[in-house]
Amino acid sequence: MATVNVYLTFNGNCREAFDFYKSVFGGEYPYIGTFGEMPPLEGKETPEEDKNKIMHVSLPISKETILMGSDTGGEWSSNFKAGNNFSISVNAESKEEADRLFGGLSAGGQVTMPMEDTFWGAYFGMFSDKFGINWMVNYDDPAKMQQHP
Repeated sequence: MATVNVYLTFNGNCREAFDFYKSVFGGEYPYIGTFGEMPPLEGKETPEEDKNKIMHVSLPISKETILMGSDTGGEWSSNFKAGNNFSISVNAESKEEADRLFGGLSAGGQVTMPMEDTFWGAYFGMFSDKFGINWMVNYDDPAKMQQHP
């Protein structure tokens, strides 16, 4: 069965927010990475002002729940709206389950990133459903996952 977590989006203050959440919940970040650390996409260089922004951070807050987040940047930042800056993140147990959930939940909605293999090793996609709720669907194929330090 898939797991569901909240994914928060910030406009440049993700690190500050997650350091605050960490001070309250405790724990450690299993992963925190910046846009400057990721490979260029389609030959586009990351703008200097976005390089230190957070591309992804995760903070486990219980055995079942992980609070995740990132900053927005570049062309995406114009879509940032405080109060609607979250997504429901679904982590599927198989590629087939990911495709089924993505197809079902995105029906009648707006796909912003179709399901595809990513540079970080996951099979991943994003959309807003027909009710305006933002979703992310992820499948971490154990055979493809990169090991983070």
